[in-house]
Amino acid sequence: MERMDLLYQKFCREEFDKNGVLCGFCPVVPEDFNFAYDCVDYIADHEPDRRAMVWCDDKGRQRTFTFRDMSRYSSQTANLLAAGGVKRGDRVLVILKRHYQFWFTILALHKLGAVIIPATNLLTKKDIVYRANAAGISAVVCTADGEVSQAVEAAEPEFAAPVEKYLVHGSREGWHDFDRELEDCSPEFPRVPGKASDPMLLYFSSGTTGYPKMVLHDHTYAIAHIITARHWHNVVPDGLHLTVADTGWGKAVWGKLYGQWFCGAGVFVYDFDKFAPKDLLHKIQQYRITTFCAPPTIYRFFIKEGMEGYDLSSLVYATTAGEALNPEVYNRFLEYTGLRLMEGFGQTETVLSLANLVGSTPKPGSMGKPSPLYQIAVVDSDGVPVSTGDVGEIVIRADGPTVGLMMEYYQDPEKTREAWHDGWYHTGDTVWQDEDGYFWYVGRTDDVIKSSGYRIGPFEIESVLMEHPAVLECAVTGAPDPVRGTVVKATIVLMKGYTPTPELTKELQDYVKHQTAPYKYPRIVEYVAELPKTISGKIRRVELRRPDGR
Repeated sequence: MERMDLLYQKFCREEFDKNGVLCGFCPVVPEDFNFAYDCVDYIADHEPDRRAMVWCDDKGRQRTFTFRDMSRYSSQTANLLAAGGVKRGDRVLVILKRHYQFWFTILALHKLGAVIIPATNLLTKKDIVYRANAAGISAVVCTADGEVSQAVEAAEPEFAAPVEKYLVHGSREGWHDFDRELEDCSPEFPRVPGKASDPMLLYFSSGTTGYPKMVLHDHTYAIAHIITARHWHNVVPDGLHLTVADTGWGKAVWGKLYGQWFCGAGVFVYDFDKFAPKDLLHKIQQYRITTFCAPPTIYRFFIKEGMEGYDLSSLVYATTAGEALNPEVYNRFLEYTGLRLMEGFGQTETVLSLANLVGSTPKPGSMGKPSPLYQIAVVDSDGVPVSTGDVGEIVIRADGPTVGLMMEYYQDPEKTREAWHDGWYHTGDTVWQDEDGYFWYVGRTDDVIKSSGYRIGPFEIESVLMEHPAVLECAVTGAPDPVRGTVVKATIVLMKGYTPTPELTKELQDYVKHQTAPYKYPRIVEYVAELPKTISGKIRRVELRRPDGR
């Protein structure tokens, strides 16, 4: 009998080194590959009762879905959307928070051959108008929770073309009642012909400057995430994996869908509005989560909450990405759980690019080594490879179609050429590589601070400052200086109980001087109530670099 937890092996060839660490990965892509049909429906046909998802919310509701359930509900959703006119190639905006209907919808759109545009419920009218018209959407599937459906209605008069609207968790005039109408739809949906090279997924990637770019992926993107789940998350086939991410962000499909289901693992989804460390720790204990992934901030909150009172013995593996991981968080989590945090790195435009893969020995604070999916180099501004220890930009060999790498910035050939030229995709992220081949993050290419002849990466200083008990959040930028040209500036949000004083400023400056090279300490320290951020939570350093700091 075919093992569904090994289904992923049909779609790749793997090689391992003498220590059992993945060192070679060759995707095997059928010409007509479609994740919804070839993974979800396939498992539903062969092992229908295999657990696909455990979902719960902050109101006490809970549901468990098998692969048979996911196959059936996604086909019903495909019929519902098709009846409203959604067809192959259409772009559909999906704003569903962590509702389980998101999974019905994304699989349905894959089956239809339409392109899903996941988005956050934090979008305003202006955000929605821009996304709808830039992508040319034909439909929107939206939650009734909060005010985002009203924002869609307010935006609608400015849409370039009519848009079909579907509402989840409620009914509203002018909208299809998704949940009610779904019940009347057939669970049978014949396979729609398509190619693996067809567009599948479009993300608006919020940068720190300008309007968000539209990152377009084809159906092969799902196969590339086998590495994410199998060789970084280390998912347990009959366990439950929890990645902390809203479905509006790319990290959701990294950790709540493609790779996990290829490996036959269940995903755990906690549908909540306001993050509370104690609630998430309780869910890990209650549902016996086996593998866990979250940004370092979540782990910091866990540690400040106090993990001693929770039974986390079900956890067998933990990973992190998204921001600097400082050694204190790594060591404290190791003390509490016995687990080493395995850091990784990737972008909306890529899948996992650098990582401490399963079986490797991590260096706390390092993003690890290149994924065997990609050929990666570190180059200077002229595209010349830099020496070990020198700072340069991460680039990925891309002189042809590369599985896991975006197709293009949709409808923006200029931005595509800026990022993709001379046979390489330029990530815009800078690093240095040590003598053992580990990569260490420095910052975005436009975030590197040049002061008195030194090149200073903000992430390293931010990581040090975050270790100080007074600091809740911080951002490091360069500020103009008549003598040095540029000096290091730290903009800090303090923890409750701390107030800005000259004494605290000196304490923080001295702390940085003693934790890293003295020339890196912030000569300017500014305290703010909150940091300016993009809709996706990235710090807008461009605002902090302005003379008025606004």
